[in-house]
Amino acid sequence: MARYEMPNLESAAFAEAAPNSEVFFELGMMYSTGRSVPTDLVSAHKWFNIAGMRGNADAVRLRREIAEEMSDEEIATALRAARDWLTRH
Repeated sequence: MARYEMPNLESAAFAEAAPNSEVFFELGMMYSTGRSVPTDLVSAHKWFNIAGMRGNADAVRLRREIAEEMSDEEIATALRAARDWLTRH
């Protein structure tokens, strides 16, 4: 599956000083449903993972659900992307 990152869209979502879990959850929803961006389960998993780490229980549940539709390689890529993002921010 191709990954489509939308830096401008994501930058806009992070306009507030310290984004809360809802911002990350919404990014996960956008990528998982294809709302305003092409559907990308790797990116959705990444954002749900970050939202879950920030306390969003729904994000944890949805991350598990989409993981069932992903290959092991895609999951590893999503986990790496989340870790990289957290390291940079």
